[in-house]
Amino acid sequence: MAGSSSVNDIASTAPSVSATTTTTRSSPFLPTPLETPLLLVYPSILTFGALFSVLSPDTRGAPYDVARQSHVQAHAPSYFARKDNLFNVLFVKRGWLWITVAFLAFIATHPTFRHGRMAARAATRWALVTGWWILVTQWCFGPPLIDRGFRFTGGKCEVARDAVSAGTADQKELFTAAACRTAGGNWSGGHDISGHVFLLVLGSCFLVQEIVWVVLRAGSKIAGSGDDRAIVMGDGAFKGAGVESNHAAAAHERHLGVGGKFALSIIGLSLWMLLMTAIYFHTWFEKVSSPS
Repeated sequence: MAGSSSVNDIASTAPSVSATTTTTRSSPFLPTPLETPLLLVYPSILTFGALFSVLSPDTRGAPYDVARQSHVQAHAPSYFARKDNLFNVLFVKRGWLWITVAFLAFIATHPTFRHGRMAARAATRWALVTGWWILVTQWCFGPPLIDRGFRFTGGKCEVARDAVSAGTADQKELFTAAACRTAGGNWSGGHDISGHVFLLVLGSCFLVQEIVWVVLRAGSKIAGSGDDRAIVMGDGAFKGAGVESNHAAAAHERHLGVGGKFALSIIGLSLWMLLMTAIYFHTWFEKVSSPS
């Protein structure tokens, strides 16, 4: 009996397994198990598009204009292979405007962002991503990074260079693709990273991150699943992003609402145009080297 009591005493004082078990979180700087397949969508689209462009007789047989990084417009193998198609002119050419409108529509209509702190943090994330888009495609203390990379790899503006020699153009105009096209020149000879791929990947991925995690956390769908996005707290500790959200979120917050559905439509259209870009525009290396 004494031995039995000793065993019982030890068992009662020993910590339970459930009490000592800690949640293992992934690094906040690496994709979670949920994010990994989402991110794989992008290389999958580019790979499929590249294979389609090679295997499709119509696409492979259509004449290609290397200087413009597209098929000759008069013989384009598809409506989406034309640069003047409405989706390209009205959506992709104004892509970051659509991404921003979709983001604002979501945070303006989803209950999670009724708290000022959540909305402010979302706006900060948008500002950081927008800053990167500006540096790469618009301006980086002069020409954007895409244009700088093009010239660094030997690219130049052919027609405008002759104009400079004749004294009819300013040397500074040679440093951007936009100025070169305005002067009637051809931006050629270097590694021309696809700005469309960069925009469509960065914008759609940003929207996916904003929508997926807000909706899942609000609905407590991933609570305890080990797939919660980890964040770095002020004291350096790694914790689940759920600590930053409203734990008393109502079930209706799982629903996307009008803003969320609009953002999803922008994501879908971005992925479709990414596929069209993968099939009809730029070389394979120029597409996969996008700094998204």
